Amino acid sequence: MAAGNTVRKRVVILGGGFAGINAAIGLAKLPVDITLVDRKNHHTFQPLLYQVALAVLSPAEIAQPIRSILRDHRNIEVLMDEAVGFELAEKRVQLKTGALLEYDYLIIATGSTHSYFGRDDWAKIAPGLKTVEDATEIRRRVLLAFELAERQMQEAGVHPPLKFVIIGGGPTGVELAGAISDIARLYMASDFRHIDPASAQVQILEGSPNILAAYPPDLQKSAIEQLAHLGVSIRTNAHVSDVQPGYVMVGDERIDATVTLWAAGVQASALGKLLGVPLDRRGCVIVDQFLNPPDHPEIFICGDLAHVEENGHQVPGVAQPAMQMGAYAARRIGRLVAHDLGSDGTGLNEPFHYFDKGDMATIGRKAAVANIKWPFKGHWSGLPAWMVWLVIHIFFLIGFRNRLAVFRQWAWTYLTFRDGARLITGSQDLPGWDSDYGIQREPAAEKSTISAG
Repeated sequence: MAAGNTVRKRVVILGGGFAGINAAIGLAKLPVDITLVDRKNHHTFQPLLYQVALAVLSPAEIAQPIRSILRDHRNIEVLMDEAVGFELAEKRVQLKTGALLEYDYLIIATGSTHSYFGRDDWAKIAPGLKTVEDATEIRRRVLLAFELAERQMQEAGVHPPLKFVIIGGGPTGVELAGAISDIARLYMASDFRHIDPASAQVQILEGSPNILAAYPPDLQKSAIEQLAHLGVSIRTNAHVSDVQPGYVMVGDERIDATVTLWAAGVQASALGKLLGVPLDRRGCVIVDQFLNPPDHPEIFICGDLAHVEENGHQVPGVAQPAMQMGAYAARRIGRLVAHDLGSDGTGLNEPFHYFDKGDMATIGRKAAVANIKWPFKGHWSGLPAWMVWLVIHIFFLIGFRNRLAVFRQWAWTYLTFRDGARLITGSQDLPGWDSDYGIQREPAAEKSTISAG
């Protein structure tokens, strides 16, 4: 055995999301040195971000410092930094701070961000939901709308109709719409003296013929019925042509919107473009069956950034496949390292295979849809689907403290009809709010001119 083969391999992981964390944990027990780089210091459980956005949970209940997750693994170091370039021939990553990280194996799992389809100016008017910062901004706008309406009603006896418009009818859009309806009808019903929160309107604008396009037709139908029960209206084949403060344009039709939220599309992290390898139309890196881009068996692309084909379909960019990709990359690196150290190469030809356990989306209190594919197959709706959703999300939360806190808050909310984190932080300005709505102003008196005699 060559002496060089005994040198510990260096693995760099870019991204501390589902794929990056699962890769790090999988690699921790191997004879390798690992550096995980993320521009934030915490891992966010993204499936519950909408509950932070609608004041059910606080950010600390769905996020945990990356260092605390990995503190027991002495061969892992964490850097709060950001990759800005690659030197592929030299196997180096350039960081924003100017440092260079050398690697033997590189895992890129930097996820995705919002796509406004070339209209990035809409982002300030219609925030999306990808980060804790996004969630707290949405919470600020939604809660502020009710506060401004209460204040204006108290002062002037009238306020603009409260209308919340969600652009996009996928799982995120459906969850946001249902949660806004829930807090307006249930959790804030008796908190105001001058307005009726339950009179708020919630509308989903979806560009395709159906909401929840990836779900079976019977679950789409059930979701529509459950949303209607919550008072949420849905417009399909609604192609948004413009977004402005206070309204949305669908073709030539203006739709007033007190708050507009974006759930219509995502695009891959810009880091993929820096690799100089083939990308799909969303900027995802096209990889082979081992999650490698062409000509780079030492690089693994995982999570939302990866374009993986299986049975003629692209693996979806959600948490479940991201976790599996991260775990697979760790296993494959382990086998490659073992082969370098003299093993027989067992498992080296095992490709990545996505094990689809199903999909689910929560709609509101005791309302959800679940397309279950494992351990049995079934389409569930309503309370049973909601209960399954609760159990699964509690199970996959990282950290016992987080699980306990979320369970306690959910139980409190369910039993008392009170949510837990209704805090408005930051600016008290709401784009498009009409503070003069319905108020008759006296015309300004003409100034008289007095001539000096």
